[in-house]
Amino acid sequence: MKILVIQQKMIGDVLTSTIICERLKKKYPESEIHYLINSNTIPVVQNNPYIDYIVEFTNAYHNNKLEFYSFLKSIKNQNYDWVIDVYGKIESNLITLFSGAKKKTSYKKWYTSFLYTDLIIRQNKKQTNSGLAIENRLRLVVNEDQIEKNDIRPQVFLTKEEIDKAKNYLKKAGVDFSIPIVMISVLGSGTNKTLPFEYMAKTIDTVVTTVKCTILYNYIPPQSDDAKKVLNFCTDTTKAHTRFDVFGKSLREFLAILYHCKFLIGNEGGAVNMAKALQIPTFTIFSPWIEKEGWNLFESEQNVSVHLKDFLPQLYTKPEKEYKKQALEMYEEFTPNLYINKLSDFIK
Repeated sequence: MKILVIQQKMIGDVLTSTIICERLKKKYPESEIHYLINSNTIPVVQNNPYIDYIVEFTNAYHNNKLEFYSFLKSIKNQNYDWVIDVYGKIESNLITLFSGAKKKTSYKKWYTSFLYTDLIIRQNKKQTNSGLAIENRLRLVVNEDQIEKNDIRPQVFLTKEEIDKAKNYLKKAGVDFSIPIVMISVLGSGTNKTLPFEYMAKTIDTVVTTVKCTILYNYIPPQSDDAKKVLNFCTDTTKAHTRFDVFGKSLREFLAILYHCKFLIGNEGGAVNMAKALQIPTFTIFSPWIEKEGWNLFESEQNVSVHLKDFLPQLYTKPEKEYKKQALEMYEEFTPNLYINKLSDFIK
């Protein structure tokens, strides 16, 4: 059986959806699993033993109709038996249609129902500690009564060479391995998913005053100026413990560096999901407009998350997602004093 799984979203979504590939491969070991994802997300699924082939969806397919049509014809030629559309947008709808697969599974939407043979209804209350993002993906490939029995966690598969190379890089940079290395997810994917810089600085200050450690920042070169703004708000003591110049030049390099960290703290997003996939403890700060229950995966003493609604529920009179336009205003209410004690307990 030849199966195509489609997930054209961001890193966290792509990584989380690998559980579908794993579940399929374990149930149908002779099957051939193809995973269709955007080019920039490929590094998080490299070396995954449950994926036989990565179908790369490039920017050219997004931006050029002729290129996209050519891609659709190539999909048709693959003769897939089953397509699982996790993405559920126009592009993936067309890919599913052109595939010609007999079995086509996706989430139920009234305007695309005619395209699919199996329609799954998303749930909004989690049954397990895995979290809704995991459970709703599992629903695409297992029956409802099997959700609690499938404890599958996303994984990142690094090579020994990558791990050793990162360790040598850190040592040559003078990073002290006798004290904890702490990764900070200093910036979110956008301003409406990024804790105010001054608040993030106070959060990092708390880390340094709680435990002697080395602070690393997760950022890419174009984000350098904003990351420096956070650093400038920090105390001199925190600055002395921070190695701003030490960071991964690529996503795989970041993952290999993260592997050597004691824990990660910061904005909810891809970095948090990657840390969890590497079994690195996390302290996650959710944006005020993001529903926590959907993405606080595997909540425990090892994975702690905080949301403005946890502390000031009176600010919410409607679902979180309806506050997207007020995110920056609501972030001002999310002062570090609300969660500092919880953060200190997590670190200790």
